[in-house]
Amino acid sequence: MGALKKTLFIFRRDLRLHDNTGLLEALKNSEEVIPCFIFDPRQLKNNPYRSDNALQFMLESLDDLDRQLQQKDGRLYRFQGKAPEVVRDLIAQEAVDAVFMNHDYTPFSIHRDLSIQDECRKKNVLFKDFADCLLNEPYEVLREDGGVYSVYTPFKNKSRENEVRHPQANQRRNFYARPIPMDEGEKIHQEILAKSNERIAQHGGRQNGLKILKGVDRYKNYDDERDIPSVDGTTNLSAHLKFGTLSPREVYYAVNDALGRNHTLINQLYWRDFFTHVGYHHPEVLGSAFHEKYNKIKWRDSKEDFETWCAGRTGFPIVDAGMRELNATGFMHNRVRMITASLLVKDLQIDWRWGEKYFAQQLIDYDPLVNNGNWQWVASTGCDVQPYFRVFNPWRQQERFDPDCRYIKHWVPELKELSPQEIHAWDGSGGLFAPDYPAPMVDHKEETKKIKEMFKAL
Repeated sequence: MGALKKTLFIFRRDLRLHDNTGLLEALKNSEEVIPCFIFDPRQLKNNPYRSDNALQFMLESLDDLDRQLQQKDGRLYRFQGKAPEVVRDLIAQEAVDAVFMNHDYTPFSIHRDLSIQDECRKKNVLFKDFADCLLNEPYEVLREDGGVYSVYTPFKNKSRENEVRHPQANQRRNFYARPIPMDEGEKIHQEILAKSNERIAQHGGRQNGLKILKGVDRYKNYDDERDIPSVDGTTNLSAHLKFGTLSPREVYYAVNDALGRNHTLINQLYWRDFFTHVGYHHPEVLGSAFHEKYNKIKWRDSKEDFETWCAGRTGFPIVDAGMRELNATGFMHNRVRMITASLLVKDLQIDWRWGEKYFAQQLIDYDPLVNNGNWQWVASTGCDVQPYFRVFNPWRQQERFDPDCRYIKHWVPELKELSPQEIHAWDGSGGLFAPDYPAPMVDHKEETKKIKEMFKAL
């Protein structure tokens, strides 16, 4: 690759300067680099899966990225429009002779990036994209016969054979900083998100992610604490990984150095890779079951019951606590995500895709392929799933993971006057002490029998 004069680098889910593979390559091979972010209306305005909480985290991260660039005498350019058309216009207006970016893996992203590549080809402009946001690329972890893994453990074992490259610092500062007429500046943020969520659980920006990494040794008891929603036992790194304020390599080595290569947090990085690889190789999972026969399940079409679940009014305390936490903050503890999802699918027999979409609309850390993989795991329709005959019992789950009901009482204040024993035995007869909290909307034992029969019938 010869020396380039002016390269356009497009940030997407890699909102950082350090250990950013495509950006480092652009800076190394170019006289000047235009760092930009493109607000595509197909993702922001016409997207039924849009999450305002995720957008808030992203916009905060973009502001932080702009500050990082200004410290290197650069700036973040913000453009609006369909990405291929924006790139086409920038090539013409700014005499760009190369476009660099990092890989993305959803069907929309792949189609978008092929269209950008096509615009570059038409104008005889160099196009380069790079592996960056995973520990391993989808084509790097395959079975001996060349097939795609559908079970996590052998996937993880194969993945671990590949060395994780060490993070690369970015000392370069050859950023373009002159005015560009198409630049929307910060004003576009208000247009995209008029109101912020003051209760949002996590704020964006690399500095917030680095604070977590610097204290990662506090998670030495992660295995014991990660399932307890009333304690701060999880890392809150998922949104930072989704938007790339931290690279997976930075997280990997921070955990590796502080807690060891076999720590469960490193397994979580490989789960993220696993679901992304599955979605990349099997894009049909975004909309249908991984195992085709499960598309024949006749789910209940009850919008009323679904809305009750969404609102956190099911009468199952641990479920309602989780849904209210999600609705208020854009976050839900991972153990509680599994319990709430199981109730929707296995107890209410409502299509997992309804829940997948609702989570997408609320979560700060919404990642299409990871969210899909987790929902299909709970629904027993995906790859390496929990068997259909294993159903989360919400009563046992809350007794085990919130025995003192601290989490429940925080998010379901209607129950604050009841003892943990009364909450764990809740049947709707709270009388004067919980008059506004509903009885359980279904009988868990009876609904478990029904869902097992539905799966058996296939």
